[in-house]
This record gives sequence, C-alpha cells and structure tokens, in this order.
Amino acid sequence: MAEIATIARPYAEALFKASLSDLEATTNWLEEIAEIAADNQVLQLAGNPKVTDEQVYQLLSSVAKNLKSDLAQNFVRALIENGRLVALPEIAHQFRVLKNTQGGTSDAVVGSAFSVDDASLAQLQGAL
Repeated sequence: MAEIATIARPYAEALFKASLSDLEATTNWLEEIAEIAADNQVLQLAGNPKVTDEQVYQLLSSVAKNLKSDLAQNFVRALIENGRLVALPEIAHQFRVLKNTQGGTSDAVVGSAFSVDDASLAQLQGAL
C-alpha cells in the first residue's frame, strides 16, 4: 500500500496545482473516475497487453459522466499511458486531503442507529 501512496502523491499534487481555479469540478470527475478505476474488471482490462491504451480510455470515457474537461481527459490519458490506473483511487484520496487542508475542512462519516430527519441533519452539519 505504501508503494501505491508513493506513486499517487506526485500525481495528486500536480493535479491539485493544476486545478486550483476549480477544485470542486475536479473533485467531481476525479471521484467518479476513481470509483470506475477501482473495479477489478476495469483493472484487468487495462492490464491486458492485447488492449490498447485508447481502448481503455474509450471505456472509461464512455462510462464516466464528468470526463469532459481537457484537464480531466489529459490526466486520465496520462495515467493510462503510464500504467498508473491502479493508483487512481489513492490519487483521489490524496487530492481530497490536499483540498481539505487548503480549505481547512475534514471529511467525516456519521453513523446513526435511526433515520435522521432534515432538521437534525442541518443541526449536525452546523455543529460540525
């Protein structure tokens, strides 16, 4: 796991610097494509020597809804060409950490044994 984190770090940092003007849009497409890339079948296809980089990219772009910007397309193409698709979920995680650090926020997961109504959720969000 440390190896993937080491591979992912420069990609996450470069993407963060390149997308400072619109971090939310980048977060949206990055999270989406990272979820797709985490699928074992996608990784097997990408690792198949009979499948071209362009075929892998076409698969990802046909499934992803937010892969529209030049930055997103170029970033994903670079990952595929360099055989780094497997690191994409970790890149997304490290990107999120950089974004949270810059914004002074943190991710949180709240669990409840009961369903939470909108008023209680709003109160909880305010408290956090």
